[in-house]
Amino acid sequence: MTDINSIEAALDGVAKGRFSAVKFSHGRVTLVLNVGGLDVRDRGQIEIAVKAKLLELEGVETVDIAMTAEKVERRLIAVASGKGGVGKSTLSANLAIAMQLMGRKVGMVDADIYGPSQPRLLHCEGRRPEAEGKQLIPVPNEYDVPLLSMGHLAKPGQAIAWRGPMAGKALDQLIDAHWGDVEELIVDMPPGTGDVQLSMMQNHKPVGAVIVSTPQDLALMDATRAVDLFNQAKIPIIGMVENMAGYQCPHCGEVSDPFGAGGAEAAAKTMGMPFLGRIPLDIEIRTASDGGTPPAFNDGVQGQAFRDIAKKLATWLDNQ
Repeated sequence: MTDINSIEAALDGVAKGRFSAVKFSHGRVTLVLNVGGLDVRDRGQIEIAVKAKLLELEGVETVDIAMTAEKVERRLIAVASGKGGVGKSTLSANLAIAMQLMGRKVGMVDADIYGPSQPRLLHCEGRRPEAEGKQLIPVPNEYDVPLLSMGHLAKPGQAIAWRGPMAGKALDQLIDAHWGDVEELIVDMPPGTGDVQLSMMQNHKPVGAVIVSTPQDLALMDATRAVDLFNQAKIPIIGMVENMAGYQCPHCGEVSDPFGAGGAEAAAKTMGMPFLGRIPLDIEIRTASDGGTPPAFNDGVQGQAFRDIAKKLATWLDNQ
């Protein structure tokens, strides 16, 4: 017997999170459909899909849809470090994938204007984004994490030699894109504390930042500077991640710490922020990332550390 519960269950399959005010009486279903962030073509497709799905239900004879273009609230999460080479981009990609697998509507902005690497990590090199009006349309990929990166706009190997204001405008274009129903944007920040970071915080204030560091003192010094920058902008620090934390020999199983151990956790405790977890120094992570198959997408042990951190990030977001 068709009732409101069965109608809403059917709607979940084709318009999850976009319908409201569902009513059913004398064979007629009425509802409000939020099409904010969708282009004209996608609006038409979702309307057709909703009507077709509901008309399959016993007793449903007519479907009336009122459309609203209420803007989707989108939250930005910055993944940052004070220096390059600490695995920030790898962490960003794996966090985005892990959160998408949790059912969250996640997109990715590669804000490392001068050294974009996300197209390689998400296996979508060589594709150019389309545009609708003045807005870019993110590039799709097999992980269902829409992405925008300067790596999609520049020629392979081309140096992007721009001064700060141009880089800031490029970042604006990547963030103010046609993200559709994406609710959370992971922003892979460039290393350091320069113009791009300032533009990001002033024009697109993130809800929080994840700080990445390796265990050694030099990296932690730079991570501390990144923390200070976010503190000055009054952007909450979600927590710190220690990358390249321990190497297990594949032959004998012995674990060594070429970059030290526990430094990021100790630094997080000193600065009064959460410690989100460790990512091991593992050749499988490196080869998988280079091959465009981030470990978080698979069930292997290499991806578990990323998935654990993603759960903590999701919990923090849900409590805001």
